[in-house]
Amino acid sequence: MLRLVLARVLQVPVVILAMSLLVFVFLNASGDPAQMLMPIEASPDDLERMRRSLGLDQPLYVQYWNFLVNALQGDFGVSIRSRQPAIDTVLHALPATLELALAAMIVSTAISIPLGIAAAVKRDTPIDTAATVVAVLGQSMPVFWLGILLILVFSVTLHWLPVSGRGSWQALILPAVTLGWYMNALMTRLTRSAMLEVLNEPYIRTARAKGLPGRMIIMRHAFRNARIPIITVWGLQVGAMLTGTVVTETVFSWPGLGRASIHAVLGRDFPVVMASIALFTLIFVIINLIVDLTYYALDPRIRKV
Repeated sequence: MLRLVLARVLQVPVVILAMSLLVFVFLNASGDPAQMLMPIEASPDDLERMRRSLGLDQPLYVQYWNFLVNALQGDFGVSIRSRQPAIDTVLHALPATLELALAAMIVSTAISIPLGIAAAVKRDTPIDTAATVVAVLGQSMPVFWLGILLILVFSVTLHWLPVSGRGSWQALILPAVTLGWYMNALMTRLTRSAMLEVLNEPYIRTARAKGLPGRMIIMRHAFRNARIPIITVWGLQVGAMLTGTVVTETVFSWPGLGRASIHAVLGRDFPVVMASIALFTLIFVIINLIVDLTYYALDPRIRKV
């Protein structure tokens, strides 16, 4: 177990370094931040002074090296737009994203796992058909379209829930359902497939022949052996959900890290973008580490490797 943890921990700086290099190159190729900040009538001398004040007059490799040295000290620079430390801007928006992602995970997991199990146990019944419809619709509807549709129905027409913003638990419902809908569809389909594969195993037939209760067979024997692939995809989806809230937060004006990141990209606010990418990458790597440790705890075969 210690070797597994050390291997994953050693991967963190490598992954973050690779991601930061890619993002740094692409951001600098997207345009000049000085032109975004200065008025249209600014003279070339004014633009040059702005570039010098931002450190953009130096070669790219020097800019990147300075960024790495400062980032190792927790300094990602100052936001070009707000003139506040970039890491403070990112950390200020992080709680809203964590709140939204946690709510979406709870909603999707609470629906998908029971529905997938029921669809496998009641194969070729209306329950199975309903689960298939949920999976197809969830994976075929774009997130932005679903968000707008929910706003039109529950906010504009029925006046049940707020249109946008953050503050009350009611304002969390529509963004959480929108964000978790794709994961709900994927996990429903995966749970059904994993359970169907296990339910055909000989030990399940033996348990039924012994007269064990159906609930015990499903939960203690079937689901226990089907959970490994479910946990794999669940962990990946959690990471994708935390790092992929941009569209949902934009549609619902949710003041999270995804919305702050897209504004930083559009405004070429390089320090905020780099701080966001570093944090997103760190979160994704930590979630993968937790999933690997969960394998170790749940599957004794892995401990023997």
